[in-house]
Amino acid sequence: MNRRRGLDFRRAGGRRKISNVVWWVLSAIVITLFILILSKATQIEPRPSIPERRYRHEKLVEGMNMTEEMLSPTSFARQVNDQIALAKAFVVIAKESKNLQFAWDLSAQIRNSQLLLSTAAASRRPLTVLDSEPTIRDMAVLLYQAQQLHYDSATMIMRLKATIQSLEAQMSSVTDKSAKYAQIAAEEVPKSLYCLGVRLTTDWFQNSELQGNLAERSYALASKLTDNSLYHFCVFSDNIVATSVVVNSTALNSKAPEKVVFHLVTNEINYAAMKSWFAMNMDNLRGVTVEVQKFEDFRWLNASYVPVLKQLQDSDTQSYYFSGHNDDGRTPIKFRNPKYLSMLNHLRFYIPEVFPALKKMVFLDDDVVVQKDLSALFSIDLNRNVNGAVETCMETFHRYHKYLNYSHPLIRSHFDPDACGWAFGMNVFDLVEWRKRNVTGIYHYWQEKNVDRTLWKLGTLPPGLLTFYGLTEALEPSWHVLGLGYANVDARVIDKGAVLHFNGNLKPWLKIGMEKYKPLWEKYVDYSHPFMQQCNFH
Repeated sequence: MNRRRGLDFRRAGGRRKISNVVWWVLSAIVITLFILILSKATQIEPRPSIPERRYRHEKLVEGMNMTEEMLSPTSFARQVNDQIALAKAFVVIAKESKNLQFAWDLSAQIRNSQLLLSTAAASRRPLTVLDSEPTIRDMAVLLYQAQQLHYDSATMIMRLKATIQSLEAQMSSVTDKSAKYAQIAAEEVPKSLYCLGVRLTTDWFQNSELQGNLAERSYALASKLTDNSLYHFCVFSDNIVATSVVVNSTALNSKAPEKVVFHLVTNEINYAAMKSWFAMNMDNLRGVTVEVQKFEDFRWLNASYVPVLKQLQDSDTQSYYFSGHNDDGRTPIKFRNPKYLSMLNHLRFYIPEVFPALKKMVFLDDDVVVQKDLSALFSIDLNRNVNGAVETCMETFHRYHKYLNYSHPLIRSHFDPDACGWAFGMNVFDLVEWRKRNVTGIYHYWQEKNVDRTLWKLGTLPPGLLTFYGLTEALEPSWHVLGLGYANVDARVIDKGAVLHFNGNLKPWLKIGMEKYKPLWEKYVDYSHPFMQQCNFH
């Protein structure tokens, strides 16, 4: 037993000696590495960027015209400058808070501090405690007073937020009023235009010779009105001058004006004036044929056949869009425009009925200017579609979901919300395909479904998008350039455009029209006409 214990003891002692040696070796290695690191550290040269930084610092000080005295941590001049900067901010806040007396006190003390600094600079000596203590103390009192008045940053942030909210509310109110006034201005009939209509109407009924000449000309040209080898255009309008610009610009830019036929439809009020104007100016149209009709003569146009006419005659519909009493004013002001209640605006859906003998028609709005020959439109292949139009889906704004109510299951189940919208204003209609596909019946279907105004608001584009869905052929964009009545349009796009459309409220015949685009329209207005001059039309 004792021998075994002694052997174990000797073994334990041997292990202890070995472990001590290992620790001493490891310690020696660590100490050696530490000495090497220190020796390397002493050999590292200074970084070259320090002189660069010092150089930049010196340049910055020199550029700001700072002195060593101002950079000193005990500089009284710097303390005064810091007080002035803070006091100037409090002056602004005091004025905003209507505390004018305190703002005046701060301003006076700022002038005293600035005088102290200028005096020290002129004498080329640093400020001393005796020089600066009264001024620093007086300013410190005012700054402390400002803090007691809660002129701190947190309070000012809250005040600024309140001010911003107030300004946003005012801006919203001003924007709403601006939209209303702009809409009123857009709806007005200029005095000069009203005067022209009255003079033309009076002259028509007093001038039997003018009536006779027009009757003879109409009889001689009657065959052209149904000749499908010619280029037929239609305009539905009660604006005499705007319509004349459409006809004049088309005639002057046509390569074959003798093949151009214009079918004009107006209302009873403007019928005589429209006939009088074109009878007097027919010789200036380079052989273009012009026919004038009034929609009141269309016997098929009645409430039993035309759903929208029944709706437009409804007193509730008129009250909804013009008084706004039924929806707490939620209906946008733009929908309360008389044009939406005019049958002339909806007549575009009955072109085959208006012109039963024709096979193809180009529809033009009265707020367009034609600056290229349009004869090529009549040879465009519409690929068995009914409507040829320029698409307007370059932006999401002009896709179907913008115009239609996709919360309604009928809309949601029939139409792709991302389908591309297109523009009314210059459209090529294949009237043969129109009749074959009963497009007018499709239009009637959707109008009847929208009797409660849940599918779309008032207007002609939304029902047009529904009616011609899957029946529209996209035309080259240069055929129809839009936006001249509300937006800035690239000059290069305008130059290439065949038809320029002043869609929007800023019509060129109104004072609010965009001045830079008015010349494009005005060059087709005959300002030399005696009636135009008598009515001060300019």
